[in-house]
Amino acid sequence: MRGLGDHLSIGERIAFYRKRRGYTQEVLAGLVGRSTDWLAKAESGRRKPPRIDMLAELARILRVPLGDLVGQSMLVGDEKHQDDVPAVRDALMSPRRLSRLLFGLEAGAQLPTPAPAAVRVEKAWNDYQGGRLGSVIAALPALLQTAQELEERAARREEDRHDCWAVSARTHHLAATTLAKIGESDISWLAAERAMQAADASDDPLVLASAARSGTHALLANGRYEAAMQLGDVTATWLSPRVAEGDPAALSLLGMIHLRAAVAAARHQDRQTATRLLDRAEELAEDLGSDENYWQTGFGPTNVLLHRLSIELDLDNVAYVVENGRINVDHMPQERSVSHRIDFARALSLAGHGDDAFAELRTAERTSPQLVRNNPRVRETLRDLTKQSPMTAGSRSSEVFVMAQRCRAVQ
Repeated sequence: MRGLGDHLSIGERIAFYRKRRGYTQEVLAGLVGRSTDWLAKAESGRRKPPRIDMLAELARILRVPLGDLVGQSMLVGDEKHQDDVPAVRDALMSPRRLSRLLFGLEAGAQLPTPAPAAVRVEKAWNDYQGGRLGSVIAALPALLQTAQELEERAARREEDRHDCWAVSARTHHLAATTLAKIGESDISWLAAERAMQAADASDDPLVLASAARSGTHALLANGRYEAAMQLGDVTATWLSPRVAEGDPAALSLLGMIHLRAAVAAARHQDRQTATRLLDRAEELAEDLGSDENYWQTGFGPTNVLLHRLSIELDLDNVAYVVENGRINVDHMPQERSVSHRIDFARALSLAGHGDDAFAELRTAERTSPQLVRNNPRVRETLRDLTKQSPMTAGSRSSEVFVMAQRCRAVQ
């Protein structure tokens, strides 16, 4: 969060940026087509935070990144790896990226080969799916430098040119997805753009389809929901012939493209499109037959169900999520299982089931502390839980308060 403490609620952030922009509540409410009373209650916490589509509109009018308004975290260090997002930014914005002709290679420079680099990238992808974001951030600066050097090699050696571009695409895809996860929306878009450019040069349809997922992540992080839907639609149309050949990897990638576009539609409050895309993904999951992990998609029937629940939460159908959210996610990649528990806990809290919500958050935190302690939805849920009952020594509410402090939801 740039400039504000993590402990502030979404409503308090709206009020802060509104005042900084010089708007009264009446003016800002009018700009978003709502009443002054609605905005006053949203800022004071007397009503639940605005839906994500309205938050995106508020961010646009207040001229701040969506992540700043919702409180995305910028700290992902763990016991072994300190937060090093600035080093990732430096790697992405190296002046050598501006012109291969101007900077060229230093005399005697040794360029890496794609195969060992690919192994390192896939290891980092495994860390991402395991919820070890600190490890991913720590690895990214060196991986991004290697990707740049592989692009140099691709320009000079025809024999492994496609492999070099493919590894660069996977590296930048990982960077874009991780950065979007932690709220670094601006450089997430930069990494996604480079991922897709490298994928274009790889001449591999699966590499390009996979890289397109990074584009949807970056667009969603920036509140560009219509653009994310458009990217998903174009990618799905382009990839469909490959799926007709029965390739399970292509089927998984197409399924995930539909799921990401469905999330974008839901955040745009387009239920009809979201449902249609979910149904398409469900058909592909049935064709695949089981939960698989081709191209680190984690795609299959369970992932479709998890997305359906998350989308219903975005569409304010809390009762549906509470009724259907108790599913077994232990076999899923930890990034997906923890994300589901966070969504389910949010729904339980909104429905007044505080004990159950806290139990889900504790399970999620044991699975991946970094994913939980750096998630803005977790902070909003913990703030709600601390308000639901007074704190007494040894009570569940005191445990909630301690966890809220760990997650920087309260001071």
